[in-house]
Amino acid sequence: MSLCSLDFPVYQSIDTQYAPSIASRVPSMIPASDKKAKRAELYRLLGKLPDRHRPIKVKLVDTQQTDELIIEKLLLDLNGIEQVPAYFTRPKVATGKLPVVLFNHSHFGQYDVGKEEFVRGRPEMQQPAYALALAREGYAGLCIDSWCFGERRARGEQDTFKEMLWHGQVLWGMMVYDNLRALDYLQTRPEIDPKRIATIGMSMGSTMAWWLAALDERIKVCVDLCCLTDYQSLMAAKGLGLHGIYYYVPDLLNHFTTSSINGLISPRPHLGLAGRFDKLTPVDGLEKIDKNLKMIYQRDGAPTAWQLRIYDVGHQETADMRADILAFYKKWL
Repeated sequence: MSLCSLDFPVYQSIDTQYAPSIASRVPSMIPASDKKAKRAELYRLLGKLPDRHRPIKVKLVDTQQTDELIIEKLLLDLNGIEQVPAYFTRPKVATGKLPVVLFNHSHFGQYDVGKEEFVRGRPEMQQPAYALALAREGYAGLCIDSWCFGERRARGEQDTFKEMLWHGQVLWGMMVYDNLRALDYLQTRPEIDPKRIATIGMSMGSTMAWWLAALDERIKVCVDLCCLTDYQSLMAAKGLGLHGIYYYVPDLLNHFTTSSINGLISPRPHLGLAGRFDKLTPVDGLEKIDKNLKMIYQRDGAPTAWQLRIYDVGHQETADMRADILAFYKKWL
């Protein structure tokens, strides 16, 4: 597959240039016909990844039930390197094919949590945990342990990042790969409606959500919570140290901005939620992304499918955020 070249420096924002005549030359305004090539280019930046089509093997480890929820603990062979523990959940009472949400857990420096966030929650997020909250809305869910987290925390994040780099791999790339394969697995589940797949996450999981939706059109609805960060604004705020080492992809800024990655999601519904006082997401960067994506979604004929909501909080999920997320899913999923 040929990759389209960039004629413009990718760090040039469109927030000061609105003339339609230049829109196709600006990375944040990628014509729809070029999106497939841009996705291939974005994927290529993720380093040397395992075969995208290798067979997936699944082992059911355990099944638990409550009055409302069925929880399957799985062991997935997604990458051929190490097993990936996961939870698949669904409402106990359900009929027909179910919509499903691929949930991406957060970081918070708490490597022992991982996928447990999905079924148990965490202090920075609302209760009930998302597995139950989604089941009450009639949705199934899936969450895997990312590299270095949960049952995969035997090797530390720093060591894993460095070892992978020596082999031409990128830790973020390997994380993204596993979640894309988890999406492949979801499509094999007989309970799932493959036309109604969404993704969500907070913090590191938020970044995973918008990367996955940008790379794979099978994700029909994207919700990101507290980590939609404009890279240039983060550098200007001297905030690079606030994000974990997993976050950094070699050569990325020579090809993409945050807006141009997220522009690949358009015209599919996308809700971004952020805290005004969250240092991980400088407000001027949020405003830049919002301005750019409003233009992209308008161009793509879906002006209401992109929404950014900023709340007067820090790096956390509030009750209002949770309500807005579930309402967005109800409307679009």
